[in-house]
Amino acid sequence: MAVFHEFRELPVFRNPVVTIGSFDGVHHGHKVILSEVVKEAKAVNGESILITFEPHPRKIIHPEQPLGLLTAPEQKIRLIEAEGIDHIFVVPFTRDFSMLSAAEYVTDFLVKHFNPHTIVIGYDHHFGHSREGDIGLLRTMLEPQVRIAEIPAQLIDDAAVSSTKIRNALLKGNVKEAAEMLERPYTFTATVVHGNKLGRTIGYPTANLEPVYADLLIPGIGIYAVRAAVGDRLYNGMMSIGYRPTVTDEKKITIEVNIFDFAAEIYGQRITVHCIEYLRGEEKFDGLEALTAQIAQDEIRSRAVLG
Repeated sequence: MAVFHEFRELPVFRNPVVTIGSFDGVHHGHKVILSEVVKEAKAVNGESILITFEPHPRKIIHPEQPLGLLTAPEQKIRLIEAEGIDHIFVVPFTRDFSMLSAAEYVTDFLVKHFNPHTIVIGYDHHFGHSREGDIGLLRTMLEPQVRIAEIPAQLIDDAAVSSTKIRNALLKGNVKEAAEMLERPYTFTATVVHGNKLGRTIGYPTANLEPVYADLLIPGIGIYAVRAAVGDRLYNGMMSIGYRPTVTDEKKITIEVNIFDFAAEIYGQRITVHCIEYLRGEEKFDGLEALTAQIAQDEIRSRAVLG
């Protein structure tokens, strides 16, 4: 699979079958669409092309709103590649690009750079400034020279999955529900940074984490059973996301992972956390002894969950 980031890199494609969207999460519903694109391309001896955007359009159009994305850019590309798409074009999304009218979007972007044989989009897809363009405009402007293939509502609704549903599940701590919709555990990559090293004093050293991709969603406050990828190995562990009310009054959310059966120093390294199961909410205990006793119970339950 080839990935392009600039218009000047684009080759002349053979019978290009194009789809467009953010595809954040590359969840089950997205896979339904990607399967249709791959099938359409094979039917016309063409090449399947997915057009997506970086940064996410909301970051340019509504910079004041947190994004809470489900996939970092590199992860999204890997997941799309696994679905059999031939090419990805990552559009450099800018304010100027967002101001293209729907008609300009069709002629100066889609036709000029991709010359599509077929465009595959969902029944509710919109594009152009203020999202004024839709599938009806595409058909008016391009058919019969370009085939417009609509993903029907039924096909998408049958998937019963959306990025919004997954985000809501994660914010409530429902990582198992999110995993069912994603068809994989929810993951995020973070750098190990220095903390106050309190965990060492109570027998549970933790890796304090700073997410690499700031726009990625972090699950809701609580304690989780997790797996942590360190280098090329995957370890079991447990994670705390919260304010640490037993040991501090600071109103700052921290992310800490206790990796089981692991003693190496990994400050400055990146690890990827796989969120497996929510264990409990964050609590304030009467002291370190009570906190340590609860952590011991969390470990027992985490090891049972993770096998």
